[in-house]
Amino acid sequence: MFETAFTLGLTQFARSLSFPERVRHRTMRNAALEPWRLRNTGIDALYYDVKALSADETFYISDSIASEGLIMIVPPSGGGMLTLCESVEEFRLRGGKDVRALAVAGIGGSAIGAAAFARNVADAIDAPVAAVVSGYGLGDIVNEAIGGAFLFGWLGHIRSNLEVIDDVVGRPKLGAYGKRDEDADSQRKTGLDADTVATLLADPSLSFTLITGHSRGNRVIADALYALKGTDPGRIETLANATRIVTFGGRIKMPEAFTDVIDVVGELDWFGELNSRPKIETDIKVPFCGHSTNTDLPGALRVTSILGDILSGQTSATPAPAAPVPAAPEAVEPEALAAAIVEDTVTEPATPAPEPIEAAAPAPPIPDTPQPPAVEPEPEAAPASVAEAATPAPAVPETPAATKAEAKPERSTTETTATPILVPLPRGKTKRPRAKP
Repeated sequence: MFETAFTLGLTQFARSLSFPERVRHRTMRNAALEPWRLRNTGIDALYYDVKALSADETFYISDSIASEGLIMIVPPSGGGMLTLCESVEEFRLRGGKDVRALAVAGIGGSAIGAAAFARNVADAIDAPVAAVVSGYGLGDIVNEAIGGAFLFGWLGHIRSNLEVIDDVVGRPKLGAYGKRDEDADSQRKTGLDADTVATLLADPSLSFTLITGHSRGNRVIADALYALKGTDPGRIETLANATRIVTFGGRIKMPEAFTDVIDVVGELDWFGELNSRPKIETDIKVPFCGHSTNTDLPGALRVTSILGDILSGQTSATPAPAAPVPAAPEAVEPEALAAAIVEDTVTEPATPAPEPIEAAAPAPPIPDTPQPPAVEPEPEAAPASVAEAATPAPAVPETPAATKAEAKPERSTTETTATPILVPLPRGKTKRPRAKP
């Protein structure tokens, strides 16, 4: 947490140094927005892994921290300094043709949050990532006042319509703003950040194979793709065949051509669920995680490890539903029980199958013919011991009671080995009762 606080403090300090210069150009606009921008920077420090940025990078981007449409080339950790690009043309000249991933952050919309999220993605793929800043202007204040900033998943179009306020008052012309000036269409439905993303994706000289977003950034990506679908359907098909989309902290509907879309939402992310489409299933639900990606905080989405597992195939995009555990045993239990009963009852192949015996009928008398020794599964020592235990006197006259006592062990042994009594149970199972004493 100390590293996050240090990065935030350094950002605010550097921001205060450049404040006089910014106020000199657009006095009223910058003076009114500065408190809100400082607040959003603090919000981004809580929701993004800002400690992944170096002190030089933090100081470098502090002056353009709220510039909507600004493009950054963010290398992985240890790969050098990030690069700021004010337009799509500058992005191509500064090495954008070699960039294969695009990241768009949300929440506060500051450059520090966008750079931190892009750094996590760059560490996952070990390659530079292009990041587009969402920014915060006068239109965002009005949008926030009517709940659009909180319900960006449902009222995101309001923010795009309110950007005309910033166009009238005046703001830095970054990203794809030049294309907006050339476009005479007054019915624009996307913001400058979405226009910049759409321009990057529509450029045939650029090749993106991975698009990632977090929170409101997912809505920016969806708006850009739908705008590109209306202007260049062929380019959409090309992107859909070669590009994977991974969203964090929200489920937003993408064009139907994109089938490789993976939505990652934390199990405790109520804010992301509130702004997600309920009909879209969550592909990966991370247990005990919320909306933040700052690894200094408990319950944070670890973008680098999650994205690395997705790209390497270690994480399933569509987890299989949990099947009831007792279903398989219930289907096998009757057969296993019947097999066990047959195994206990059939002791030798020569013994014929017993005839059906009613439960209440007494056992049939045993014939006087003695059983051959080979039929006995066990030596006759056991029945003899039982007979001796049941006969207290050594010499007992031959009486019907004595004959019954001597025949009883043999019948008991024969019943347990050859002719069990099968009693039906209520659940359709069979059970062999114990021999009567």
